[in-house]
Amino acid sequence: MSQTEVEREIDHLKTDIGLLKKKVEKLEKDELPWWKQIVGTFADDPAHEEAMSLGREYRRDQREDYDDRPV
Repeated sequence: MSQTEVEREIDHLKTDIGLLKKKVEKLEKDELPWWKQIVGTFADDPAHEEAMSLGREYRRDQREDYDDRPV
C-alpha cells in the first residue's frame, strides 16, 4: 500500500469516526426522558400560561366540590 493510499484510508476512517461520534451524541441526547427534551419549549407563551391557569382553576374547583360533599 502506497503512502497516498494510506493517507486516503486514514481520511476515510476520520470521516467514519466523525459520523459515529454524531450518532453517539444523538443517542445520548435521545436517552433523556421526553419531558426533559422539551423543557423550555413553551417559555413566555401566553397560550400555555392560560392553559396552565385554567388547569389550576379546574383542579381547585374539583377539590372544593369534593370537600363540600357530606360525609
